[in-house]
Amino acid sequence: MKSYCDFRGVSCNNRGYVESINISDWSLSGNFPADVCSHLPELRVLDISRNNLRGNFLNSIVNCSLLEEFSMNSVYLRTTLPDFSKMTSLRVVDLSYNLFTGDFPMSITNLTDLEVIYFNENVGLNLWQLPGNISRLTKLRVMVFTSCMLYGSIPASIGNMTSLVDLELSGNFLSGQIPKELGLLKNLQQLELYYNQHLSGSIPEELGNLTELVDLDMSVNRLSGSIPESLCRLPKLQVLQLYNNSLTGEIPGAIAESTTLTMLSLYENFLSGQVPQNLGKSSAMVVLDLSENNLSGPLPAEVCRGGRLLYLLVLDNKFSGKLPDIYANCKSLIRFRVSKNYLEGAIPEDLLGLPHAAIIDLADNSFTGPFPSSIGNAKNLSELFMQNNKLSGFLPPEISGAINLMKIDLSNNLLSGPIPTEIGDLKKLNLLMLQGNKLSSSIPSSLSLLKSISVVDLSNNHLTGNIPESLGELSSNTINFSNNELYGPIPLSLIKDGLVESFSGNPGLCAPVEVQSFPKCSHKHNQKKRNSMWAIMIPVIVFTIGAILFLRRRYSKQRGLVEHDETLSSSFFSYDVKSFHRICFDRHEILEAMIDKNIVGHGGSGTVYRIRLRGGEVVAVKKLWSRTAKDSTPEDQLIFDKGLKTEVETLGSIRHKNIVKLYSYITNFDCKMLVYEYMPNGNLWDALHKGWIHLDWPIRHQIALGVAQGLAYLHHDLLTPIIHRDIKSTNILLDANYEPKVADFGIAKVLQARGGKDSIITVIAGTYGYLAP
Repeated sequence: MKSYCDFRGVSCNNRGYVESINISDWSLSGNFPADVCSHLPELRVLDISRNNLRGNFLNSIVNCSLLEEFSMNSVYLRTTLPDFSKMTSLRVVDLSYNLFTGDFPMSITNLTDLEVIYFNENVGLNLWQLPGNISRLTKLRVMVFTSCMLYGSIPASIGNMTSLVDLELSGNFLSGQIPKELGLLKNLQQLELYYNQHLSGSIPEELGNLTELVDLDMSVNRLSGSIPESLCRLPKLQVLQLYNNSLTGEIPGAIAESTTLTMLSLYENFLSGQVPQNLGKSSAMVVLDLSENNLSGPLPAEVCRGGRLLYLLVLDNKFSGKLPDIYANCKSLIRFRVSKNYLEGAIPEDLLGLPHAAIIDLADNSFTGPFPSSIGNAKNLSELFMQNNKLSGFLPPEISGAINLMKIDLSNNLLSGPIPTEIGDLKKLNLLMLQGNKLSSSIPSSLSLLKSISVVDLSNNHLTGNIPESLGELSSNTINFSNNELYGPIPLSLIKDGLVESFSGNPGLCAPVEVQSFPKCSHKHNQKKRNSMWAIMIPVIVFTIGAILFLRRRYSKQRGLVEHDETLSSSFFSYDVKSFHRICFDRHEILEAMIDKNIVGHGGSGTVYRIRLRGGEVVAVKKLWSRTAKDSTPEDQLIFDKGLKTEVETLGSIRHKNIVKLYSYITNFDCKMLVYEYMPNGNLWDALHKGWIHLDWPIRHQIALGVAQGLAYLHHDLLTPIIHRDIKSTNILLDANYEPKVADFGIAKVLQARGGKDSIITVIAGTYGYLAP
């Protein structure tokens, strides 16, 4: 036996010839040999999947007449497909996930020994049709042609391919009716025709003859008519998905007799009538989704009897009656959504305490009674929607036990009493909607602990008392306290954030500064606060003046007489630090860390450094370019600095999750630095074009939506709107979770405005209001 037969991935026959090579998942790159079969004449198995291989090897591999199994899944090879006619021994072929172009090789229909063909995700081909003579492949057990540019009708001749166990034609452009001849495939276990969008007509009754069928999915098409009863009587059927069609009529009662069904997904159709009440009694359901139909009557009470139900989704129907008490025992549930129905009565006490539920949605019904205190047991709950019902009583303090809550919407109910202070313990909360209730007492100051909050709406209640000053620390971009009975001063920071309109309908409120629609607070509102502030400030001022005088005297002895005006001094002590967010750092450590090895980029307006602070936080520091024109005057310089400082302070006042945080502005006459939050995934341009990061479509959608939300905040939610004027992919930064942050607010334009005597200083123009491009 030759030594190469012992190599990993290599197998030889008893005569010492290589008959199998498997290098799948080896992360290999480069050219694959074009003449492999001339060197390995008895090769029968070749698997090169999931490597980064290139070259013209396909044209030679098709000459491997003894090859029985060939797989090149996920090689992403860009080439045309050759004639496969010579591969007469081929039994298994997998050409999925490549970048093939040109025509599909119809020569495959000549390979009559073929048993398995996978041809998934090849969207670069020309449109092609399944030929009628595909039925020549009578030994074929698996035929998977998904997302590979198929169009036209499904040939009836497929009904002659009775060896088929798995038939998948999803994600294509097939049209016409589903041929009844598919009912002849007596061995078929899996039939996938979903997401063709153009398959029409009714579901053939003959599919009820597929007694071996386990999984049937014909979703996202244009199928009409009713669901055949014969389909629901299939003895081995586990998965039935027909969602997003135009099916009508009732759900056949026979479905409730199934002992094997685990997933039933029929959402987005026009189904009507009642759901079979024993559905789930004889089989352990895992998923039931009947949403967006016209179903009515009571909800099926037995659906979670098997103890495995994960998803119960029936929203947007016409269900009526009460929630079955047994639902409170569905401990396995992850999502429970029954919104937009005609349900009524009390909510079962333990329903909100389901231990694994992530989403509970009871909105837009007519539920009554108290808010269940079992909410404290919902350790996994992230979203709770109960708006537009008739719930009454107090909001229980036990809600603080649902520590993973991110969204709460209890708006437009009849809840009364105080907002529990314990709600401040929900550290992940980003949406709190309590408007349109009868809540009373004061706004708890504990709301200021909700550091992730984006939206707080307490409007249209009976809240009284002062607005806690601490709420000014929130980063929320939407606060609505309107139409209550609040009194006293509106915190100045909330006015600066442009949220003043959110306090209308509270006649007792006043503003500490001149603001339209609110009276200015009288002297008595501020006197007590002013007295306490002076008691703190006077000792601080005295100490500070003494320290400055001491340092100036000591520094003067070392350096001698300073001849220039103090504002033009470049000494270390002239650095001015303006902070906008809470972050602990000393300007010394910023200056000391601004060395070449920490440089991460050069922007249009300066050099960017990545600096790790002693406390562990990482910040980005932009040192702005010095671009003093040779004939610019000191007056030009001072006007520019004043304008830049004004703009920086404007940016520092912005609080939104999709706007990059400007922590601080450090400056003296000849050096200016901006300290930002650090974005570990760089900018969007690099992510899109340099290939460092794989941006799938959900992440791209998240980025687009986040940028739009950030811009909407700048345009509509600030007291003085801000127009960015320079939105582009390089100005969109990505945090560790690919959450986008809009950055570079015209700072580069401000710097470009600096010049000599003929230049125009447009520091603020283009930031406030509108300026033509």
